[in-house]
Amino acid sequence: MTDVTPPYARIADALRRRITSGELSPGDRVPSTRQLAREWNVALATATKALTVLRQDGLVEARPRVGTVVAAPRSRTAAPRRNRGPEPRTGATGGGELTRERIVRAAVALADAEGISALSMRSVAARLGTATMAPYRYVNSKDDLLLMMADTVLGDHPLPAPADAPDSWRARLELGARWLWRRHRDHPWLAQIGPLTRPLLLPNLIAYSEWMLSALEGRGLSPATMLDVNVLFYSHVQGLAVQWERETAARSSTGLSEQEWLDRQEGTLAELTASGAYPAFARVLEALADGGYDLRLDELFESGLAAILDRVARLSGQP
Repeated sequence: MTDVTPPYARIADALRRRITSGELSPGDRVPSTRQLAREWNVALATATKALTVLRQDGLVEARPRVGTVVAAPRSRTAAPRRNRGPEPRTGATGGGELTRERIVRAAVALADAEGISALSMRSVAARLGTATMAPYRYVNSKDDLLLMMADTVLGDHPLPAPADAPDSWRARLELGARWLWRRHRDHPWLAQIGPLTRPLLLPNLIAYSEWMLSALEGRGLSPATMLDVNVLFYSHVQGLAVQWERETAARSSTGLSEQEWLDRQEGTLAELTASGAYPAFARVLEALADGGYDLRLDELFESGLAAILDRVARLSGQP
């Protein structure tokens, strides 16, 4: 008899067996949508739908910058989807009526877990368990969706009201820069949505620029210099945060953690350092042999922030 089980259900069942058998334990990362699509020869949306079924069953959960992992047993309260009857295919899904807010939140969760490369209107529809074209009734395109996502996550934790702002210009700039870093830290895909040369005119991003520029007013800087400084702060955050997004995408596409990838490079690294062509590089690595080196982006952010603030102080001639 021909198996008429939909591909997404077969994938979900296979993963479910691996979880219930203990092959995959709580906290273990399950294959990403890209890995599943490649392994099962299906579309990304089909793979997304399979993970969505497991998520709705309480078997897996998405973690930002990690991906989809096996959930703790206490989260597994739902019956397997294959016993629930057909999945809804209308605007109303198991989580309630389809709305623009639900679409945006689903897209944010998907991008947080697997990177912006995994995001499409089709994959968002699959995550919501709705018809492929249903989101288009609320969002015109993926580009529009990205703008809504960005404005939403920036607005979730607004900067303080002007009356509550620090009195010191330096403290105000520090607060604003750390606020932007935290938003990018929580949602690394923000670093990928637009180049500096084409600034996004989003209300909550303009609110950030208003905060920074108002802190620079009265410091003796020209308007052009004020904008340059604002761009410098933003690019400092964006330049570091994009590494989080790239790591999320690399982990999703390869299934390797950062350390696992580095372990595979040991042979090549040994050949390069032993060649004698890069003596300074070799000496630095030799000096770090015992303790190793960890790339700490938070510390790099703080170092760069201090340097920019010191430069602003010199430009303005004020402490």
